[in-house]
Amino acid sequence: MSGNAAGAEPFDRHAVEMAVAALQRAQPIVLPTDTVYGVAVLASTGGAAQILSRLKARSSEQSLAVLVASAEQARSLIDQPSSAARSLMAAFWPGPVTLVLRRRPDLGGFDLGGDGSTIGVRCPDHVFVRELALRLGPLVATSANRHGQPTPVTAAEAASALAGPVGAVVDGGVLGGVPSTVVDCTSDPPRVLREGGIAAAQIFAVLEGGS
Repeated sequence: MSGNAAGAEPFDRHAVEMAVAALQRAQPIVLPTDTVYGVAVLASTGGAAQILSRLKARSSEQSLAVLVASAEQARSLIDQPSSAARSLMAAFWPGPVTLVLRRRPDLGGFDLGGDGSTIGVRCPDHVFVRELALRLGPLVATSANRHGQPTPVTAAEAASALAGPVGAVVDGGVLGGVPSTVVDCTSDPPRVLREGGIAAAQIFAVLEGGS
């Protein structure tokens, strides 16, 4: 299955409905983001980490990112964010910054990989992804590639690279972006774990009170 979606309005409503239907059936989908193609399921799907890890042919112990529609939706998943985390949300969301935060103790049985104490959250600068998260809830996602291999730049190649079938493939054109920058906000001061779409210098400027 395929559809088309752009990073800004207007986007293909048929593609949205197709993706919604697959996610509601607990099926993974390949979708465009503001960085690279991802593969995602609803965060509330049982065994979400195992589903995505099988598609990537890697261990399910690795942590996965959660994509949200807004900072408000992110707060439903995390413990009280620090002032540094709130500053980074305000400066870079929507955008290519993933924040590692303390998971809410009462979050329940979300299967997101890792040890269950933290959660990596991102609000992407892609209206299609935010629309899905707004309608259905947060999405757990990872790049659409086999473990250790580069992420393909087209939807069809991304789907073919995975180790199993998906419920829908949403075509967002050629995506040649870089992964998000990952910042660990559980430490004081926060640490840049991976430099990606936002330079580490920009992160530190915000943390130090710059622009």
